Amino acid sequence: MDERPVGMFDSGVGGLAVLRAFRELAPAERVLYFADTAWFPYGPRPAPEVRKRAFAITHRLLESDVKLIVVACNTASAAALADLREAFPGVLFVGMVPGVKPAARRSQSRRVVVLATPGTLDGELLRRVVDEYGRGTQVARVAGHGLAEAVEQGVHTSPAVRARLRELLGPEIAAGADTVVLGCTHYAFLAPVIAEEFPGVTLVDTSEPVARRAVDLLREMDALGPGPGGIDLIVSQDPEDFRQRMARLGFPPATEEAVP
Repeated sequence: MDERPVGMFDSGVGGLAVLRAFRELAPAERVLYFADTAWFPYGPRPAPEVRKRAFAITHRLLESDVKLIVVACNTASAAALADLREAFPGVLFVGMVPGVKPAARRSQSRRVVVLATPGTLDGELLRRVVDEYGRGTQVARVAGHGLAEAVEQGVHTSPAVRARLRELLGPEIAAGADTVVLGCTHYAFLAPVIAEEFPGVTLVDTSEPVARRAVDLLREMDALGPGPGGIDLIVSQDPEDFRQRMARLGFPPATEEAVP
């Protein structure tokens, strides 16, 4: 048993999809969530810049004595996860991996779309996953420009966003793609909209598997917390605005705010 919190970070609200799944699986755990809103969005930023932020946030979370860190961001995982594990060998990290493996298994047409940020699409992690698990499957890469921003602003169900999704995904689905990988944690909040716009298309969201992996590691270490669970919050810019964004997405108020 370990009373220390679990650390988790993203550039904004996207990682809350992982946090929600984690809280369902381990409600007694306390989570320290770092929202790096001062640097949102990560997606268009150069990989070295994202890597630098990931290291800075990791240092801050370790100052709070977290027992495990979830990199709840696909772009940050692509840019920094391997380097974080090398630089902090005594720290357990769980990161996002594009869901190409389950998508390839589920696709009947053998055509899959990975909807992600440029930082994820250009990363070595996606190339490695496609090479390993995408054999025999046509994997189209689609950059979701503007989608994370829409989720962050709470307008992800708007007619404009629906039109943007039809523009981005429509051609590939019309060409036969039957499975869409949500390659950015922000996009998990777009899943209901995508399902409405493209009935019958299979959506692959790795938020729950990543949360489950974190819980499994805690269980293996006998480090599950005794409770009570809760959310502590670190926000790099405008904490009150972020609390409002959380509320719009159905999250209870965080119990603490801090600005690094």
